[in-house]
Amino acid sequence: MPVSSKPSEGRLMPQQVPVRLILVSGKTQDFTFSPNDSATDIAKHVFDNWPAGWEDEKVSSSSILRLIFQGRFLHGNVTLGALKLPPGRTTVMHLVARETLPEPNSHGQRNREKTTESNCCLLL
Repeated sequence: MPVSSKPSEGRLMPQQVPVRLILVSGKTQDFTFSPNDSATDIAKHVFDNWPAGWEDEKVSSSSILRLIFQGRFLHGNVTLGALKLPPGRTTVMHLVARETLPEPNSHGQRNREKTTESNCCLLL
């Protein structure tokens, strides 16, 4: 379970992972989570503890909150531990409202679908 949504006070426990979430508007908030927390756990915690400075960007449900880490959407069951984030060091992620996510590896599939035309020529 998420540890806190308040800025870090004092030292972190060794297994805590500080995460700075950034909204599209540029607003940020620091949270602290366990390595066992998944993207779904984080979205639910943020929704349930929506920061005071983010009122004008509140969403209707935690189910539409998505995390982006290193340019990729995190699917719901991915844990912070699976990302091998360094405990004790703040990791930055983006938080966006989006109904659906692309399937894993769908980018490659889209590229294959776009190149279905034939590249042959006819010599007369």
